[in-house]
Order: sequence, then structure tokens, then C-alpha cells
Amino acid sequence: MAVDFPGFASPAAGFEVPLEMLAACHLRIAQHHAGLQRLSAHLACHVVDADVRAAAAAVMRYFDTAARHHHEDEEVDLFPALIESMAGSDAVCLRDMVAELTTDHREIERRWQDLRPALELLSNGANAELDNQAVDEFVSVYQRHIAREESDLLPMASRLLSDADLDRVGAAMRKRRGLGIQSSPHLEHR
Repeated sequence: MAVDFPGFASPAAGFEVPLEMLAACHLRIAQHHAGLQRLSAHLACHVVDADVRAAAAAVMRYFDTAARHHHEDEEVDLFPALIESMAGSDAVCLRDMVAELTTDHREIERRWQDLRPALELLSNGANAELDNQAVDEFVSVYQRHIAREESDLLPMASRLLSDADLDRVGAAMRKRRGLGIQSSPHLEHR
């Protein structure tokens, strides 16, 4: 019997709308959190089988790549663009928010590295125990972080960043993922 684990379709948004893409990524992160929690609960009463191996591999693949890229998208491109947009203004509030969100990223990454060894063992078919409390804390920290980005950061970015700023952020996101640069709809209409 197949178990419902990660590996499903998610909302589509393109690099031409980077803020929407970041928000869609938050939904995918939440889906993978749910899959990780289901996997942890499943292991309490089931053996490691093909479904467990596949689920562990999918969670590792997501948090090793897409989630890491998401943090880089924000720290390397979005956060600096926001701060630059406030040049000459009092950007203390924005700088504090960016610093807090960056600190959150390091905490999330540390917690992920604590969970990853057990998932790697599981993905290779070995028996391993996922610490339910560590899984729940990882998910909780990430959910609080996403809520802050959704309620404060992304709306602020939408208000403050120009089409050119968003085009640069989207292009950098594509490049980070090894994709070619496409012309932006913002540039085509000018």
C-alpha cells in the first residue's frame, strides 16, 4: 500500500514574478514539512520500505536544493534590493527584519543538518529513527519564519521594488538554478 509522502505537484510561478515564486516556494516548503511529519509518524509503527526510502530521498532532495536556493534568493538578491530601495531613507526597521530573517535561515539550516543524517540512512534503506520533537521544532521554526515573510517581507518588497529590481531578482533566481536568462515581460512593454 502506497503511503502519502512528498513528491506532488505544487503551485506554479515563474521567475518573471519572483515575489510570487517565493510565495509559491513557501507552499512547497509547507508540503514538504507535512511529508516529513508523516514520515516521522509512519516510522513509529512501520519498517523501512520503498515508500519510506522514496519519501526520505524526496525530503532530502528538496531541503538540500530548493530550500537552500530559496534562502539564497532572499539573502543574495531580495534583501539587498530592498535595502537599496530604501537608500537615503531610514531603513532601520527593514535592516532589522532582514537581519532577523537571515538569522532564521541559519537556525533552519542548522536544524535541517540535525535531521538529515537519519533521512539519508532511511533513503538508503537502513533503519533509523527520526526524532519527532526535532521534526516538529524544525517545522515550527520554519512556519514562523514563513509567516513573517508572508505578512511583512513580501508585501514590503511588492511596494518598494521597481519592475527593474524585480527583473534583476528573477534573473538571479534563474541563474542560481542553472537556467538561461529569459526576457522579462516588464522589459518587453517598455
